[in-house]
Amino acid sequence: MEKNTINYIVDMLLAVSFLSVALTGLIKFKQIFRLTGIGYEGLPIYEISVIHDWSGLVMALLVVVHIALNWSWIVCTTKDLFLRKKDKKKCR
Repeated sequence: MEKNTINYIVDMLLAVSFLSVALTGLIKFKQIFRLTGIGYEGLPIYEISVIHDWSGLVMALLVVVHIALNWSWIVCTTKDLFLRKKDKKKCR
């Protein structure tokens, strides 16, 4: 599989896990329900917490994979930003 395809899949999974963490985090945040006047009782908070926790773990793993896939770009860009112009070598 091409690196671009792998990057795309990792990024889409990262987006899905982020949305899952964000939405379940908002649901778990009781003050939002108080501010909006929506009832909090009756929600399956334990199940929502489990989804939230596992989505967070998946997201953390995907972030590590994303950084690993883009490590050469990170190193190259860091060098471009911090080295003086005369010391720079194009690494793209």
